[in-house]
Amino acid sequence: MVTKYRQRASLGLNLTPLIDIIFLLLVFFMLTAHFVEERALDVELPTSEANTLDIKKPQVEIIIGTKGQVLVNGLQVPINSLEKALRQILHSPGPKTVRLRGDRTTNLELAVQAMDAARRAGARSLDIMTQKP
Repeated sequence: MVTKYRQRASLGLNLTPLIDIIFLLLVFFMLTAHFVEERALDVELPTSEANTLDIKKPQVEIIIGTKGQVLVNGLQVPINSLEKALRQILHSPGPKTVRLRGDRTTNLELAVQAMDAARRAGARSLDIMTQKP
C-alpha cells in the first residue's frame, strides 16, 4: 500500500522580492535626486519688524555682497550688465518679481543701481529681503 503525502501550501508571504524592489527604488531616487548647492555670498541681512514676504512665489534673486559683488540667481554679473541679465530672465516665461538681498553694510548706491536695473528690465515688483530681529 502506497500512501501519498500531500504537501501543504505555505501560508506565509514571501517578502524578499518586495524588499528588493523597495531597495532598488530607494537607490534610484538617491541617484537621480539633485542636491543643489547654492552659490551665494555670505550676507548679513538688515533687520525689520514687518517681514511679510511670500517665499513660496518664484522670484529672481539679486544678491549684493560687501565688496560690491552682484549675483543674479547665483551667477556673478558685473553691475554694468545687470540690466541685460535681468532683461533676459524677466522676458522669458516665469517669475516677474525681483528679490534684492544685500549685506547691511552694502553701499546704498549699488542697491539703487540694482533697483533701477530691475525696473528698466521689466520687473513687476521688487522685494528687499530683511530678517526679523
